[in-house]
Amino acid sequence: MVERIFESSRFLVFIAIFATAISALLVYLASINIVFHMVKDIFFALPSTTKDGKTLVVELLKILDLLLIGITLQVITVSLYRLFITPVKLKESQFLAAFNIKDFHDLKITLIQVASVVLVILFLEHAVELGGTLETLYLGAAIAIIIAASTFAWRSMK
Repeated sequence: MVERIFESSRFLVFIAIFATAISALLVYLASINIVFHMVKDIFFALPSTTKDGKTLVVELLKILDLLLIGITLQVITVSLYRLFITPVKLKESQFLAAFNIKDFHDLKITLIQVASVVLVILFLEHAVELGGTLETLYLGAAIAIIIAASTFAWRSMK
């Protein structure tokens, strides 16, 4: 009886599945809206200086960052469904095989890796906007420590 209750409780994961699916959809919609407005703005005012060009590149990287977050949310959504609701073998799921997600730890590793990329893009944005300041050095050092700790953590998870 208790075992059946515990087994059925796995369907509570639907809360996380719906939340991440809606989050991914919202990130995709926001990205499309941002790209549309950026194209409209650039069409009427092309960058004329290197500073404007650098700013454009950083904005494009931030959009790519948003899309990467959306893709990660989508990966988490499908992975949670496949791992908890309808368990399938890695060989049977092309989606899980493509991302090499075999279990919950692999899903956490994917999340850590994406967070590291997001931090690098955040640093790049800061460096382009403020240049080589002491604050930029401190931010870079903090991000480097976080990425090193994250890398150590995910390698020890394997």
